[in-house]
Amino acid sequence: MKSEVSQALQNGASSLPRKSRRQEKSVLKKIAKHQRKGNLRRNLNNLKQNSLRKYKEERTDAGPPSHPAFQDCRSVEEFQYLNRIDEGAFGVVHRARDRLTGEEVALKQLKKINQMEGLSIAARRELEILLNMKHVNVVTGWGIAVNSLGEEVFIIMEYVDYDLKSFLETMQVNRQMFTTEHVKCLITQLLRAVQHLHDHLVMHRDIKTNNVLLSRNGILKVADFGMARAYESPPRQYTPGVVTLWYRAPEILLLSREYSTPVDMWSVGCILPELLTLQPLFPGKTEVEQLDKIFKELGTPSEAIWPGFNSLPIVQHLIFNSYAPGGLRKKIGRDTLSDCGFCLLQGLLTYNPLSRTTAADALEHEYFKEEPVAIEPSMFLTWPARCAEPGEALTSGSHQCQLESVD
Repeated sequence: MKSEVSQALQNGASSLPRKSRRQEKSVLKKIAKHQRKGNLRRNLNNLKQNSLRKYKEERTDAGPPSHPAFQDCRSVEEFQYLNRIDEGAFGVVHRARDRLTGEEVALKQLKKINQMEGLSIAARRELEILLNMKHVNVVTGWGIAVNSLGEEVFIIMEYVDYDLKSFLETMQVNRQMFTTEHVKCLITQLLRAVQHLHDHLVMHRDIKTNNVLLSRNGILKVADFGMARAYESPPRQYTPGVVTLWYRAPEILLLSREYSTPVDMWSVGCILPELLTLQPLFPGKTEVEQLDKIFKELGTPSEAIWPGFNSLPIVQHLIFNSYAPGGLRKKIGRDTLSDCGFCLLQGLLTYNPLSRTTAADALEHEYFKEEPVAIEPSMFLTWPARCAEPGEALTSGSHQCQLESVD
């Protein structure tokens, strides 16, 4: 048969018997089919390789090369390592001393996706935001340091003595409470930091006591921009898994498709009563428990007070306990927070994000004008704290001495 086909290809198909011509066509079809499959497979492989190459080119980078800090990187060898401070989702923070100036700094080592792809998008966002946000109440980014091979990238930041979470824990141990003057001093600084971020189209998305720092001069600093990003107006859909659970706004917990700067204001609203009581306001262990704790204190929301509530994804799949409003005032009495202060708190913890108090409006609230007013930051550590137990007395300056144990 093979000789007949070969002879036919030489002499012409007409010299073949009909049966042989059918067999020849079948062989040629198989050859063409295999050729088409081979071409398709090669095209698919080329497409995959091109897509992978393009993806790696987009993801592989040490950060935004346009920023001046990347044009003048320092060597990490110029810093003396002192100790590890903390580790977050996107990097480890170390305390170090600048060998050139003798000044203590914080070095945040940014995590990579892997050796080939370089820094994550979140890490590059953090770099850009930290190096551009210049405000007294936002931790200062001074530049970039790299190791000798250029494989490890560090953000050089100002070192701040305390984080608010550790500060509150120390006060609990020492059985002390903030005065109203202390609380107003901290909250006004926190609001100024948040206002600055929002004015520059940045939402932090992880405001919590761990990420709020406090210097020995009483200056509050918002830190850790690993979750931060620029936002768009009107709001758009962003990652739902942001903000630590206790400080997470209900629209994120209910998987709203859109959110914006009001999520930061909710977090501020959670911190305000925590400063007053030294206890977290909504310490849930799961998303469902977190929602239940919020509803129990504020009342279960409805379409009437939060337009669009019934359309939220989680609401359509879960039935929540029905709670009446008023629980929060029972939890935080007038001896702890005045009516004016409670009005501010209600504005910060408003369910409807569109109606939630902004940072700018909060700073103008009457709560900060009524007596007693906020103390100056420079007096923060020397101003007498309240006793947690009745009948005990604290002398001015004792709070500062007790805080030495935080280090």
